[in-house]
Amino acid sequence: MIGLKLHFVGDVQDVKEGFAEIAAEAGIELSPEGRVVEVVRHDDNRIVVEAAGGSLRIAYRKKIHFFRAIGLLVEALRERDAFRIEEEPQFDMNGPMFDVSQGGAVIRVEAIKAFLRKMALMGLDMIMLYAEDSFDVAEQPYFGYMRGRYSQAEIKEMDDYAYKLGIEMIPCIQTLSHLADVLKWNVFADIRDDHETLLVGHDRTYEFVEQMIAAASAPVRTKRIHIGMDEAWRLGLGDYLVRNGLRSKFDIMNDHLKRVMEIVERLGLEPMMWSDMYFRAGSPKGDYYDHESVISDEVIAGMPKNIQYVYWDYYHYDEAFYTEWVRRHKRFGSTPIFAGGIWNWKGFVLNYGATLDSTNAALNVCKREGVREVIATLWGDDGTECDWFSALLGLQLFAEHGYAAELDEDKLRRRFHYCTGAQMDDFMAIKNIDEPPGIKPGNLETYNPSRYMLWQNVMMGMFDANLRGLEMAGHYAGLQQEMALYATRNGEYGFVFEVLERLCGVLALKADVGIRITDAYLAGERAALAQLAQETLPEIRARVVKLRAYHIERWHIVNKPFGWDIIDLRYGGLLASLDTAIDRISGYVEGRVERLEELEEQRLPFQSQQGLVDCYLYKHMPTPSRISQ
Repeated sequence: MIGLKLHFVGDVQDVKEGFAEIAAEAGIELSPEGRVVEVVRHDDNRIVVEAAGGSLRIAYRKKIHFFRAIGLLVEALRERDAFRIEEEPQFDMNGPMFDVSQGGAVIRVEAIKAFLRKMALMGLDMIMLYAEDSFDVAEQPYFGYMRGRYSQAEIKEMDDYAYKLGIEMIPCIQTLSHLADVLKWNVFADIRDDHETLLVGHDRTYEFVEQMIAAASAPVRTKRIHIGMDEAWRLGLGDYLVRNGLRSKFDIMNDHLKRVMEIVERLGLEPMMWSDMYFRAGSPKGDYYDHESVISDEVIAGMPKNIQYVYWDYYHYDEAFYTEWVRRHKRFGSTPIFAGGIWNWKGFVLNYGATLDSTNAALNVCKREGVREVIATLWGDDGTECDWFSALLGLQLFAEHGYAAELDEDKLRRRFHYCTGAQMDDFMAIKNIDEPPGIKPGNLETYNPSRYMLWQNVMMGMFDANLRGLEMAGHYAGLQQEMALYATRNGEYGFVFEVLERLCGVLALKADVGIRITDAYLAGERAALAQLAQETLPEIRARVVKLRAYHIERWHIVNKPFGWDIIDLRYGGLLASLDTAIDRISGYVEGRVERLEELEEQRLPFQSQQGLVDCYLYKHMPTPSRISQ
């Protein structure tokens, strides 16, 4: 589409660099000969975009509001000549957190810039890159070694670019646990409590923590920093227990936090932290969301007051729960930051059913309860198999909640198409890949059958008892055609559907092939086994090769090469297991192999559960044996 020629005058000095970056994506051409747009920066917490009598005007307060306003203006001008649009921002901070550590995928600088441009059009004003070890700490060469860590120059480049667009880049690190990829190195042996948790109270621990905090904060403008501190499952139960005896987790947390806060304050930073360890310590079950959890006034009195607590929750769909937990956080003495989730971490498939239902409930409550800062988390977890850009609709969802007291789904659909050129309904259909027969519509249980159907060994059938009787072939054959269609009509984001089309092609044959192999063997149907070995399994193998070829191409465009080695091992294992299956079955059919003992083992339901199930980690999918020690 040819861009509208526009000429912005007035309060534009602060935004000039930014709108030069997004002009093309916004659908405009900056030209002195274009229609004049008067730009006014005011103190009101609202965006005004209007066209009347041939004149155009934008009024805004924050830099990010201007970039959202550009989109509102262009979108409206395509439909009518006169209008007045007003929006009241509901949050003071709203934006994504990308996990660039747990799943091994470190997003390239240019891909982060692509997200930042879309975020600016959407009106999202914050980005975090969750980095356990994915940034350079000069004093520690093993920190992030061979893991794709960002250099200080790369972080500064991203921060500079974000600043042009009115987006704050906040460091997000870990200063207590979630450090398994760091602490595995023997140079850190003396500061381990256990394999992933730092040793509280040890002086060298705090030398190391200061090095991390200084390195993470030095390349960025902001003084804010997320210091982590979540999910320290065995806090105080490793080397700490040997040295100090048994102490309450409340006391250990407060001791550690006090020392870390001394570092943060000395460096002039403004910290936030995940809140779950306080709730877990007060729960008899160690559960973050336990209604029986008790955090005493005495414990609260010992918590620092110059830190913000981040309430993270992706798991509830009722507003009553979010209301109660926000209010429990307020007992700490301040209104929490809320972190919701764009459900991209369960395999190749982003669960938009759970994303929409949890986000709508949570953000409705946030607006009522006065929560002014929200984060949309995108976790990599076990390998980052899901394409980052499939989350664009989730980002748009957070953005539209951020500029309306109540979400307007029709506006969400229009805005998503304007900001990305993509179709909301097509992106919503991504979830259908994990909603085959046997899964309730919406998949609020967040099961991931497509993942274990892909990775399981066809001769061992870890999930075959759960899959038996479900019509998978037709489901995935139909989705393969749909994804191929969507790839042609979602503009620059067609690649999101290209990889999913190939995944569905594999599953159309592979989902139930283990059942077919086992049944044919037990029934003595050698002709059927021959056909499976000579035709079906080679075709599955060819489709896996095709899937991997596109997956590796996309990975290296978007992410640094580090982390693909994990995915390579998975594809390599899958392809080798298919070769083994072909050899074993062929040998049996030809009389060279007497028995296929692996097919004689009774198939049991996974974890004694009937029907389709959830299996979170890859290591449980191909084999019941340990993949590694």
